[in-house]
Amino acid sequence: MIDFGVTEKKAQELYDRMEACGIHEQDLEEKFVRSSGPGGQCVNKNSTCVMLKHLPTGTLVKMQKTRMQKMNRFYARRRLCELIENETLGKKSPEQIKLEKIRKQKQRRKRRRKSQENDGS
Repeated sequence: MIDFGVTEKKAQELYDRMEACGIHEQDLEEKFVRSSGPGGQCVNKNSTCVMLKHLPTGTLVKMQKTRMQKMNRFYARRRLCELIENETLGKKSPEQIKLEKIRKQKQRRKRRRKSQENDGS
């Protein structure tokens, strides 16, 4: 198991999710490049940005969310799982379900606001 700098529980959840998506470590090509943007010497001297490629699907993920390489490796794998879930599950993927829920909440608020404006006029 790779040390991502997260708790064992989170790392295990990630591995379980990867297995459910059909992602195996041997199918991944990982490169480390220098990050861009703010961060000073930490960013300019160290290769903290992670480029992860899933060879069977050709999906490429580039992650530079934090200044720690370990965490970026974790986030890149998690993002890869999200992308593959979106491809395979479509509207039933966890990310799409979450977006649909937010969209419905916004519609509800809009209707409520509109009815309050009509009552006040």
